[in-house]
Amino acid sequence: MSEISMIGLDIAKSVFQVHGVDGAGAVVVRRKLRRSQVVAWFAPLPRCVVGIEACATAHHWGRALRKLGHEVRLIPPAYAKAYVQRNKNDPADAAAICEAVGRPAMRFVAIKTELQQAAVGVHRVRDLLMKQHTMLRNQLRGLMAEFGIVAAKGRRGFSALLAILADAEEPRIPRPLREGLMAIAETLRGIDRKLEVIDRQIVAAGRADATYRHLITAPGYGPILSSAMAAIVTDPAPFRRACDFAASLGIVPRQEGTGGKVWLGPISKRGNGYLRRLLVNGATALINSKRAKDDPWLAKLLATKPRKVVAVALANKMARIGWALMIRQENYRMMPAAA
Repeated sequence: MSEISMIGLDIAKSVFQVHGVDGAGAVVVRRKLRRSQVVAWFAPLPRCVVGIEACATAHHWGRALRKLGHEVRLIPPAYAKAYVQRNKNDPADAAAICEAVGRPAMRFVAIKTELQQAAVGVHRVRDLLMKQHTMLRNQLRGLMAEFGIVAAKGRRGFSALLAILADAEEPRIPRPLREGLMAIAETLRGIDRKLEVIDRQIVAAGRADATYRHLITAPGYGPILSSAMAAIVTDPAPFRRACDFAASLGIVPRQEGTGGKVWLGPISKRGNGYLRRLLVNGATALINSKRAKDDPWLAKLLATKPRKVVAVALANKMARIGWALMIRQENYRMMPAAA
């Protein structure tokens, strides 16, 4: 066991698979561990490199093994998949992780602290509540449309539907259905109250974070996007350039090519979908604001391209600006207009 220099650890809920090699790459150990055995098994080992796929609970185990003195590297699952030989199973996955973690060009995920992971968890709760909110609104609209009650899109139209629903004398809504619709409306009001509390919590936590305070000075960056960027992107340094960071979020064209010819397709949609969605939403809000008319670059795009294409292009630019602010740890400065 003292010869182990590198370990691939395939984590799961209850059963973990270990694949360890020595300095020459020869397999030294292959075994299963129960969840309760992991820390006790790693504790007496000499310091070694431990590779783990960056999936659920990976940051927890990364912190736990670091406390034991090991060097832990989290690998994006897509990067480790290429090293799986033949059938996919736990031993094969652990061997693939062990092989991938030793590659000199491999990219790794920074291990989050407990506070950073808690901040990400708050955003996940908010995202879940937003999905439930949208689902309930659509359900209410659909059920009322079955009886000929249709309203315009947006908050104003939905408020009109709630006013109709609140009218006990409204003859178009059957009595057996009214109670169910009222339950949906009450649930929506409860979710609204919870979202307000979470938003205040995110803003309060962000004010104590230097990265948040730098990001929120950039155009299109509101409290939610700034907080999410600061919490999820804990270490922007591994990206050599701003465009590499934007590519990691999937807001660049997908490339396909052969024989020296390259074709650009739609955006790749790789990386963190939550951050990408927030960036596009922030870009859309910026396009709809008065500031869009004062930006020559944005005005030129809006004159020649569809608004959704412009929103994605602006989201790409915002991601690059965010990377620069996080790297330099400074506020956004508007570039002087060309003479």
